[in-house]
This record gives sequence, C-alpha cells and structure tokens, in this order.
Amino acid sequence: MSTTTPVITEETARHVLWHYGRPGGMQPGSYTERLMEAIDAADVVNAEKLRAAYPELVGAMLTAKNDMDGVKRLRQIAGAA
Repeated sequence: MSTTTPVITEETARHVLWHYGRPGGMQPGSYTERLMEAIDAADVVNAEKLRAAYPELVGAMLTAKNDMDGVKRLRQIAGAA
C-alpha cells in the first residue's frame, strides 16, 4: 500500500462526495463515474492497481470510505463545509 497521499483537488472531492450521496457533491462525467464504481467495488489488490493510474481519485475515495473524518475533510476541500 502506498504511503504517500496525493493532493486532492476541489473537483475530485466534489465527485467523490457525489458518488457517496453527500452534500457538496457534483456529478462527474460518465468515465469518471464508472471509474469510481470500479474503485468502490475493488478489493485491496485491485484498488492498489487502480491507485497506480489514478492516485488522487483512489486516495479521495478511500478517504471518504475509510477515514472517520474523511467526508468532512472532502467537504472542506470542496468548499462545502
């Protein structure tokens, strides 16, 4: 597992918030929407493979999914806090 955390942009934070049905979200394009579905469904091994290509998006999704304050952090990045 990678130990570096990529910078999460406002756009990515909004997309991830949308994916999880949280306030401040913004629907992405169809490719990103499907990519987020794949990341969300991936096991640990495949999530790491996806992280190699999409470090920011995977990092943001895992932040929302696994960190106690992850959604709050993404809302702050998105300016929706």
